Amino acid sequence: MAPQGRGTGSPTEPARDRAEGIDGAVYDTDMSGEESTLERLLAAVRDLGEGNFRRRIVLQGDGIPAQLATAFNAIAERNQRLVSELLRVRTSVGLEGNLGERVATEVGPGGWATAVEVVNGLIEDVTRPTIELNRVLGAVAEGDLSQPMALQLSGRPLHGEYAELGNTVNGLLEQLSRFASEVTRVAREIASEGRLGGQAEVPGVTGTWRDLTDSVNFMATNLTDQVRNIAQVTTAVARGDLTQKINVDARGEILELKNTINTMVDQLSDFADEVTRVAREVGSDGRLGGQAEVPGAAGTWRDLTDNVNFMADNLTSQVRNIAQVATAVAKGDLSQKIAVDAKGEILELKNTLNTMVD
Repeated sequence: MAPQGRGTGSPTEPARDRAEGIDGAVYDTDMSGEESTLERLLAAVRDLGEGNFRRRIVLQGDGIPAQLATAFNAIAERNQRLVSELLRVRTSVGLEGNLGERVATEVGPGGWATAVEVVNGLIEDVTRPTIELNRVLGAVAEGDLSQPMALQLSGRPLHGEYAELGNTVNGLLEQLSRFASEVTRVAREIASEGRLGGQAEVPGVTGTWRDLTDSVNFMATNLTDQVRNIAQVTTAVARGDLTQKINVDARGEILELKNTINTMVDQLSDFADEVTRVAREVGSDGRLGGQAEVPGAAGTWRDLTDNVNFMADNLTSQVRNIAQVATAVAKGDLSQKIAVDAKGEILELKNTLNTMVD
């Protein structure tokens, strides 16, 4: 709407006194007496037709011209009031976000009331989907994906871009809901139920939702591969198979676990090899004095290694002492006896040989 200025009339019209009232209206009072009343009314109506609602006509008397001036002033005042209300509501609703604001209904009867009703209806129609969208987005922000946007408001279906907006928002909610359900299912299967190998399936997702789905599935696949490889190696160890190691790619704490288990397998393998070697040398090859060497062994593995070596050392000392005495007896030397500490059957053998020497 064009800016409203003071109506000045034609450049040739006689000078008149114009006073601006406190309501912003310009009151036109003819002081010269030279301009006809009809000319003044015509100039005022032309201003009104050009959108200048501030001009008022002041005529004395109660005749038809004075009545016309009064009617003209009422029309201009109501139009000015309507414009002011529209500007106020536009600022309040459009700029300040007060969606409940409406044009005042006391602007005037008839067409003015109809204009107010139409404008308020327009505001209502425009703000209602916005309020509904705000409700849905507020629920989404709180993690509630169960509230779709209504496609029928106040008994009337949405049309045009409002319907498109509603369908878009509801499609987004549906995708978010499917994504959340699938991620929850996969997380529950893997973390709570121990069922590995699960993958999230979210048909139709694109962009960020596709990336998030792929990331969840990548995590699930990695975790599945790592846990299964660890389980495979530990099961093999439990069955006495020390030939397998964890070879899956890993990082962080999973990498630490991988290295720990592989180190344990190496130590167990070294321990088994050394015990087997010492047992074969002493028990099968008759080579006494052997000792198991397991570098880096600690705790139970160190204790087991020390026990094997203690057994081998004791057996070596006992057998060598018996052999020494037996050899001396064979050479006719009866001055030697078995002096090594012994228990059990070795003690019985020691006593028997010493008795024989005596």
